[in-house]
Amino acid sequence: MKPGNELLFVALGGSGEIGMNVNLYGAQGKWLMVDLGMTFANSDYPGIDLVLPDLEFIENQADNLLGIVITHGHEDHIGAIPYLAADLGVPIYATRFAAGLIREKLNEEGIAGEVKLKVIDPADPFELGPFKLRYVPLAHSIPEGNALLIETAHGCVFHSGDWKLDDAPQLGEPSSAEALRAIGDEGVLAMICDSTNVFNEQASGSEATVREGLDKVVGEATGRVLVTTFASNAARLRTLGLVAQDTGRRLCVAGRSLDRILRVARAAGYLQDFPETVDWDTAMRLPPRDVLIVATGGQGEPRAALARVAAGSHPLKLEAGDTVVFSSRQIPGNEGAVAGIMNQLAEKGIHTITDRQAHVHVSGHPGRPELAQMYEWIRPQVLIPVHGEPRHLQEHARFAGEQGIPQSLIQRDGDIVRLAPGTPGKVGRARVGRLILDGDVILPADGATMNERRRISVNGQISVAVAVDGKGKLKGKPALRVQGVPVEEDRDAFLADAGEAAAKAVRDADRASEDKLKEAVRLAVRRTATQWTGKKPVVDVLMVDVGA
Repeated sequence: MKPGNELLFVALGGSGEIGMNVNLYGAQGKWLMVDLGMTFANSDYPGIDLVLPDLEFIENQADNLLGIVITHGHEDHIGAIPYLAADLGVPIYATRFAAGLIREKLNEEGIAGEVKLKVIDPADPFELGPFKLRYVPLAHSIPEGNALLIETAHGCVFHSGDWKLDDAPQLGEPSSAEALRAIGDEGVLAMICDSTNVFNEQASGSEATVREGLDKVVGEATGRVLVTTFASNAARLRTLGLVAQDTGRRLCVAGRSLDRILRVARAAGYLQDFPETVDWDTAMRLPPRDVLIVATGGQGEPRAALARVAAGSHPLKLEAGDTVVFSSRQIPGNEGAVAGIMNQLAEKGIHTITDRQAHVHVSGHPGRPELAQMYEWIRPQVLIPVHGEPRHLQEHARFAGEQGIPQSLIQRDGDIVRLAPGTPGKVGRARVGRLILDGDVILPADGATMNERRRISVNGQISVAVAVDGKGKLKGKPALRVQGVPVEEDRDAFLADAGEAAAKAVRDADRASEDKLKEAVRLAVRRTATQWTGKKPVVDVLMVDVGA
């Protein structure tokens, strides 16, 4: 679909879900992409860590794509770039901090030379074809969080990105109320707005207040303290550096992503006053009361530092009387993994504290008071909620109507929305979907590989090898191997029964073709497994022709 004399909006990710943000704007035959993020896999994708957006819709129109503009450096906005951007063949535009994170990702994948990365000063407007763009700095939990002001011949769009209102941000200078009101005075056709915290009746709160809460928690602790937070929350890292100084503790960092954020932040001019850290060996030699550890893994990631500390497999050790502080909010879907780590810590006598027990976290997304304030400043003709599950999008539209926004339009990934001319509305559908990063291979999330793995993970797998002569007669006994089928105590008896079923299937087939013979064996063995266990395992059959 080539945009005509119109202004289109299409989300390929991030609408109807939290994470994997990819947005397209179309006008005068050209497309502009805003953000290219990923999301983390859950139990629906066994063996998978990262889920990526399917970009087929825009890949088929890559000649009309002008570039990718990045709002900020969180993984759900930049995480897919190393895997998908090179195929699109267009430049990436980002401010200095996000560009630093992207550059490191491209270097790690060995494709830095294949992707053109352009660093944009937030104060400098720039143009891409029919789109005039300007960054609008907003507070968030990462340096250089930005909205985008996108001007076209059909009207102006305020694309919020991730944001909050914070009178005392720890990093960066967000736009003032006067600057935001001036944008509204110029006239805004549409506001594409973050919906994450639309159910929160209270404002998210200032990062400055977290320092007081952490000072109290860390100051009262008598042993080692480990604080886990999002690595990308550079503002929280600065807060923790101050807390270490306030409480007289030496700071130790555990997690490669934390090292990367610190490195990029310093290169971009942030965290210059962050205290000198100690290595793991030094941290373990210091008196417990003198150590503050900052670690990754607050979402229960199995390979992150906190999970390894909880399991006792990390050089940094915690013991009874120590404290772990979760200075982040659990992402929906991660509750079980986080609870598992908390239980491991509890069994060792380690005290855990979350934002339910103490003021140790504030969100980087706007609550209802902040949304209402932004509406008052920007005054869009139409609101399009994004960055939320269906319930968030619906509630955001309802709330905006209560606040006097003339129109709200609820869309989902793949809905093609015409913003202008005429009344905004849906005019078509784009193909959307999910890809998985499986090892080093990118595959469809619902393709054959993942469907097979799901079946095996649920029902187990049986391999059967059958030797036959040139006439299809059985030679010897079938050999079976079982994996993940619940026959532990009766394994030998089951294998004997299943082997006899396979042999009988060969004898009864009587000169059948090889394909029919294999299918007969497969069904016979699976039927036997079902009778024994109630499961229907995946059965693979190997026929070996041993000649006459």
